[in-house]
Amino acid sequence: MVARIFRPAKTAVSSGRFKTRSWVLEMEPRSRKEADPLMGWLGSDDTEQQLQLRFPTKEAAIAHAEREGIEYRVFEPNERVVKPKSYAENFVRKF
Repeated sequence: MVARIFRPAKTAVSSGRFKTRSWVLEMEPRSRKEADPLMGWLGSDDTEQQLQLRFPTKEAAIAHAEREGIEYRVFEPNERVVKPKSYAENFVRKF
């Protein structure tokens, strides 16, 4: 049982960053998802991948994984680079 610890990225359809502040611990899938032959829905026999635990810090997530004896991998987030510019720069002609 291996877990991933990461900070989720901002969704593409929203400009808000509220759910990107916490760290998430989720289990990596053990078996692949297969389509149900009758309905076509995707399903798996692995129920652990349905669970997501949220923590305020990376250290808290790591401490929980170690306390429960869960092997884990930490994925560091890519930090956003903000390039400050003024509104007037939108109208500068560039040749």
